Amino acid sequence: MNRTLNVRNISIIAILGALGAVLMLIDFPIFIAPSFYKLDLGDLPCLIGAFALGPLPALFIQIIKILIKLMLKPTSTAFVGELAAFIFSSVFCVSAALIYRMDKTRRGAFKAIVISTVLMVLAATIGNYAFIIPAYVNMYHMPLEAIIDMGTQIFPIVHDKLSFVLCCVMPFNLIKAILVDVLTLVLYKRISPLLKRQKVLN
Repeated sequence: MNRTLNVRNISIIAILGALGAVLMLIDFPIFIAPSFYKLDLGDLPCLIGAFALGPLPALFIQIIKILIKLMLKPTSTAFVGELAAFIFSSVFCVSAALIYRMDKTRRGAFKAIVISTVLMVLAATIGNYAFIIPAYVNMYHMPLEAIIDMGTQIFPIVHDKLSFVLCCVMPFNLIKAILVDVLTLVLYKRISPLLKRQKVLN
């Protein structure tokens, strides 16, 4: 294991983190969830970096992404949104890197993507139910019923917090992860030779 983070390696991590921050700022709502859930592709550079460089660089990319995002656009959620994004995205990218490192084949990459997607979606679903939604309710003094009603307008079967996260939050994060997965598979072969010219800490 190469434990040297030289200038080139640090530069690659920083570039991927900065690119992730820019992509994180380009967000948009989708029909599957209330409009305050916005989809972005900020995890794309990190997942590419995770496959090319390893789990620890993937974590550094996530840290840099969030820090730069906060410099470009200060938090509007008392850091709750950013903390959630960091945790869920780290689960996604770091787990993919760990799984892929054990089997660096096309099959291994597909396995890594599938498992890391499932882990991220589960983490986001549980995290929203237990932490994110209650935090927003407390911070903005928005009745939980109002949030649930937004979900009911999309899916009539939504009637409580659990059905809200299962019908809105879970599919939202699954769509986001699948988009990042597909783009990673398309772009990785073209980008990885540039990233792998010299090994980094993994």
